[in-house]
This record gives sequence, structure tokens and C-alpha cells, in this order.
Amino acid sequence: MPIIVNLDVMMAKRKMSLNELSEKVDLTLSNLSILKTGKAKAIRFSTLEAICKALDCQPADILEYVKEKD
Repeated sequence: MPIIVNLDVMMAKRKMSLNELSEKVDLTLSNLSILKTGKAKAIRFSTLEAICKALDCQPADILEYVKEKD
């Protein structure tokens, strides 16, 4: 998939655990884990907004587009 999720990178930069982020954005650990590992097929804008607010970052800090090789 050409969309890379860098949630773990931003969490490390902010020194925030998955448990702490889960509490701040009101998402279950399992849903955040699915997003963090890149297994999620979609993300709601409200969820992305809450994550960006909690981590004090921009959506581009979390999501990255990488062109697929032919």
C-alpha cells in the first residue's frame, strides 16, 4: 500500500505511549494498534484530528504517500 503510517515515529518524538494516546483520543488500544501498524484501511477525519491534537502535529507528520514501484 502506498500510504505509510508514521504514528509510531510521532509517538516516539512526543514520548507518548500507546496507552496515553488511547486515553487522549478516546480510541481503543486495538484500534490504535491497527492504525499504528499500517493495517487500517481507513481513518476518520475526526480521529486524525484528535491524534494530531494530542501529538501536536500535522496529518502529513503521520501519513506519508510513497509511490509504488512498477
